[in-house]
Amino acid sequence: MMPKKANSGTTTIDLLHYLFGPGKRDEHTDPHLITGWDPDLPCPARHPDRMTLTDLARLLDAPVEALRGPKPAEHIWHVAVRNHPDDRTLSDAEWSEVATAMVHAARIAEHGDEHACRWIAVRHADDHIHIVATLARQDGRHPRLRGDIPALHAAARAFETAWGLTPMSPLDRTARRRPVTGEAEKAARRGLTETARDSLQRTVRQAAALAHGDTDFLDRLRDAGLRVRTRHHDDGTLLGYAVALPGDRADSGTRPVWFAGKTLAYDLSLPRVRERFTPLLTPAHWTRAEHRIREASALLARAGQDEGAGDVAALGDLLTAAAAHAPALVRDRIQAAADAFEQAARAPTTRSLEGRARAGWRASARALEQAPRAARGGGTALVLTLLTALVEAVEAAADWHRAQAFRAQAKAASQAAVLLREAAGPTGPPPSTTKPRTGQAVHPVRTARTSGRGLPTTPSVTAVPARPRPDPGRPSPDPGAPGPSRTR
Repeated sequence: MMPKKANSGTTTIDLLHYLFGPGKRDEHTDPHLITGWDPDLPCPARHPDRMTLTDLARLLDAPVEALRGPKPAEHIWHVAVRNHPDDRTLSDAEWSEVATAMVHAARIAEHGDEHACRWIAVRHADDHIHIVATLARQDGRHPRLRGDIPALHAAARAFETAWGLTPMSPLDRTARRRPVTGEAEKAARRGLTETARDSLQRTVRQAAALAHGDTDFLDRLRDAGLRVRTRHHDDGTLLGYAVALPGDRADSGTRPVWFAGKTLAYDLSLPRVRERFTPLLTPAHWTRAEHRIREASALLARAGQDEGAGDVAALGDLLTAAAAHAPALVRDRIQAAADAFEQAARAPTTRSLEGRARAGWRASARALEQAPRAARGGGTALVLTLLTALVEAVEAAADWHRAQAFRAQAKAASQAAVLLREAAGPTGPPPSTTKPRTGQAVHPVRTARTSGRGLPTTPSVTAVPARPRPDPGRPSPDPGAPGPSRTR
C-alpha cells in the first residue's frame, strides 16, 4: 500500500471534476464518495439531487474562506493511496478505514477532533483511492502537517501487516527516490532514455564515492558536465549544494531545474557526502584492494547493527567506484548491480563511521580509482579479478541485513549479487601473472580510457566536455593546447 502526494492545484471544484469524471483516458470506473469528515455526506455521483460537485466544493472550502489571517496559496491537500497489483481488491468499507487512518496520521483530521480540516475520500478504481482535504481547520487555525508523508507510510505499513498485503511502503527512508510523473513525461517528450533526476543521482553518487574533499567533490560534478550551485555561510563555509543538467529548464525555459543533493537521495546530502571523504591513497593501496574487500566481508559478519550500517554504506560506494572504473566489457552490469544495491547501502539505523570493514571498503574504492591509470601495468585485469571478491562482499551484506530483519535492504543486496555474478561470468578465470609460453596467444582486455579525474562511466547527457584539472598522477597538459571554457 503506497501513499503518494498527488498534484493538487488551487481550485477545489476543478479537482473534484477530475476525480468524479471519466479520467484522462476514460480509465475511471464508477467514481464515488466512500467517506469524509462527515460520514453521512451524500455522494454527488450517486445522489446528484442531494449533492452536486459545486455544493461539495463549497462545503470543503468553507473553512478556508472563513480564515481570519492570510489564506494558503495552495489550500488543497491531495494524496493517492494505491495497492500492489497482486493484492486482493479491498471493499469500500476497508478503503474507508484506510482513509480515516491516513488523515489521522497526517494530522489532517485526528480521531475525536471536531474542529479538524474537512476532507473526503473518492474511489474510481479497484486498486486505489484519492484523499482530498482543504488546509484550514474549522476553528480558524492552520493545520500542522510537518512529517505527514512518513506518517502516512507508517499507517500503510500497519495495514499491510494486518491484512496480508504486499509491502510497498518503507518506513526507513532508504527506498530509492523515483522520478515523479511529470519528470518521466518530460524525459519522454525530449526523447531521453532516463529522467534528469536519474542522470543526476548516478553522477553525484559516483563523485561522492571517489571525492576526498568539498572542492574535489564539486569539481568532479562540474567535470561530469553538471551545473553546480553552492550555498555558503557568512564565514564562507559550504552549507549545501544543488545540481542541474544543462538544457533542463522550467518556466518556459527561464530557469534551470535544480536538485539539492538531499532531494536526489537520502544519502546525497552534503553532510552524508562528507562522511565518505578519505585522504588520497598511494598507488600501493591498489595492489591490496582484493585482500581488503575479502577481509572486510568477513568482518561484516561479526559487526553490530550500528557498525554494520556504516559498513554497508561504504560497500555501496565501493560498487559505485567499481562501476565507474570497470572495463567496458562488464561496466554496464556492474553499474546495474550498484544501482540495485543502492537501498541496501542505506540501513535504517544509526551509523558508526568507525569500523574495520568500512575502512577496508573505503580504501578499496580509492584504490579502484587508480585502475584506468594502471591499465598498462595490469590494473584493469585486477578489476576483473576483484569481481568475485565483490560478489562475496555483497552476499555478506545481504546476510547482515537478513540478520537485522531489514527485509527491503536484504532483497536489494541479493539482486545486486545476482547482477555481479552475471558480470563475472564473461571475464573467465583470473588472468595469469606469469609470462605465456612461446606460441601461446595473449588476448588483452580492452578498456575505456579516462581523461583526468572525471567520471568515465556514462557520457554526459549534454555532451559538455570535461574541464582539465591538475592531477598529481598525470603529466600536465600542454599549456598551448586549447581547452574548454570554465563557464558553466
